[in-house]
Amino acid sequence: MSRPPGERTGPLVDLRVIDMSTVLAGPNCARYLADFGADVIKVERPGGDSLRNMAWRDPRDGEGLWWKLVNRNKRTVVLDVKDDADRATLLRLLDEADVLVENSRPGTLERLGLGPDVLLARNPKLVITRVSGFGQDGPYASRAGFATIAEAMSGLVALSGEPEGQPLLPPVALTDEVTGLSAAFATMVALHSGVGQVVDTNLLETMFHMMGPLASLFALTGEQQPRLGAGLPYTVPRGTYQCNDGKWVAASTSSDSVAARVMELLGVGDDVRFTTFAGRTEHRADLEAIMTAWCAARTQAEVIDAFTAADAAIGPVLNMAEIASDPHYAQRGTIETVPDGLGGTPMQSVIARLSATPGSIRWAGRGLDADGAEIAASGWDSRSD
Repeated sequence: MSRPPGERTGPLVDLRVIDMSTVLAGPNCARYLADFGADVIKVERPGGDSLRNMAWRDPRDGEGLWWKLVNRNKRTVVLDVKDDADRATLLRLLDEADVLVENSRPGTLERLGLGPDVLLARNPKLVITRVSGFGQDGPYASRAGFATIAEAMSGLVALSGEPEGQPLLPPVALTDEVTGLSAAFATMVALHSGVGQVVDTNLLETMFHMMGPLASLFALTGEQQPRLGAGLPYTVPRGTYQCNDGKWVAASTSSDSVAARVMELLGVGDDVRFTTFAGRTEHRADLEAIMTAWCAARTQAEVIDAFTAADAAIGPVLNMAEIASDPHYAQRGTIETVPDGLGGTPMQSVIARLSATPGSIRWAGRGLDADGAEIAASGWDSRSD
């Protein structure tokens, strides 16, 4: 297979990363580094990462769409760490790498003779980012770690759903995405330290951090946030509301000034029940009923126009078809068509914009062992850019 297109540029262009992780959270971490210029070599076991075969496929070439997104900007090589020649190739790469990303169950690298003690003795500057379900130690460390379990055990699922309904899981790979970001952040902190070390990041604690002050609230008062559907206990009205054309909007009144303008819009600006956060919370049912009825009497466009004119927070509930034609997404270039030899694959653009040293997407996830021969023969020097 031909060498991937596009010169590697960006603020991390001098960074060398080995990505030995599989599926989502770990590969997402390496993807964010690659998007900003890091030379990332994706090491797969014989047969390839199972992400290649997960869920939806590109009808043009049969490749997995998850794979093309999560492993973009990476070179690929198949190495069997139990094979002497492949193991030697991997160690040569790691000797000159800055970062190793792995998400095997804790203890796996050690059993393979590739634990941090071995790798840091060979390469003292190496940052070893370990992404796991529950962390490298603790009673749950050896359990299989999946995003679903972390969402359930972090407190998130207990809050999600209708008050008397079942606790609901998020309908996207939320934990894997957020953990990839937190792992990339922690990796850059470790690199900035200038000290080779282990970064222990995991699905459970990443999602637990997303719970805000709820742990403090319980410890200090015994109070727990209830399930409120799309609502929040401290912001009323807040949720999704159906308009008379069948379309939906989402609205929030998380500041007093915005709430005051919304009360005026709803015709209850002089109602003493709704002049404070405490009052609006106490009379939640009444205020939500007023908001629901107000939206139900108007089209989505009318609701959005009225809220926008009042400088109040509102947005349409968009599906992917609507996002694909949304003018803000289009002008910002939030969806980018990435070269792949097939006319391009649309996917999310780089997650953050740097004015002086931007990231870029040069190619989508590559075929199995696409760069294997070059890497085995020349290591890191097989790329001249």
